[in-house]
Amino acid sequence: MSVIWLRVAAALYSLGLLHAILTLVRRRENLFRVALGAFSIGAVFHFVSIMEEGLSTHHCPITNFYETLSMCAFLVVVLYLFIHWRYRLESLSVFIFPLVFVMVLVATMGNPVSAWTSPVIRNAWLTVHIVLVLLGYAALLFTAVASLLYLFQERQLKSKKPRKLSYRLPPLGTLDDLISKSMTLGFALMTLAVIAASTWAFIEHKEAWIKQPAIAISFFTWGTYMALVFLRVTAGWRGRKAAIMTVTVLGFSALTWAAHARLGVLLKP
Repeated sequence: MSVIWLRVAAALYSLGLLHAILTLVRRRENLFRVALGAFSIGAVFHFVSIMEEGLSTHHCPITNFYETLSMCAFLVVVLYLFIHWRYRLESLSVFIFPLVFVMVLVATMGNPVSAWTSPVIRNAWLTVHIVLVLLGYAALLFTAVASLLYLFQERQLKSKKPRKLSYRLPPLGTLDDLISKSMTLGFALMTLAVIAASTWAFIEHKEAWIKQPAIAISFFTWGTYMALVFLRVTAGWRGRKAAIMTVTVLGFSALTWAAHARLGVLLKP
């Protein structure tokens, strides 16, 4: 039952993920109250899951990776709710909501499940994951190109003798807007790709899925991407800083894809 309650909490936390994506896309926070309410109710189910797991095993549920991750996510939730109650820092939700959802989603995958009921479903799920990854990489590539053009244009404008090419490039404001929109789209696609990949790997490799090196690299790349989005939204990173970090995230994404191809994670058995 503890796993069921944890999955209910993950479902409620998913509204927080939806809020974060809509906030980035529409620059509005109309869904924040609903997401916060679901987040708070999810915390209750999360607490029930931890308590039931502890009572059934007669020890504090932090004896393995999944239990520890669940406990860590719960503490993050409690801390965020306290900070929001005390300081009303709604902007933190863009970072906290997706992070908690992914942590809890991973924590629910500690128990083995039955194999794929159909090879067609297995291949279709894998295809969806690959398409999402490719679209995410395409959006990230546009972000990186716009970032490089931004750095070049900025350098040319600061120089006393700009090249003729700089007059043909879009202005900095246009490039910054392109970076923002393509980065948002890429983050949404990469988040969905990570969720699809985690679910596929969980069913494919059972409880050993988390030990796959490519999975760890994927989560690290996604975390780096989320940090970029968080810094841009909350800290107001624009221009040079955001451009440099975007290129860095693109490099991590390239390493992630190479790791998947090298280890055969994306290949059919």
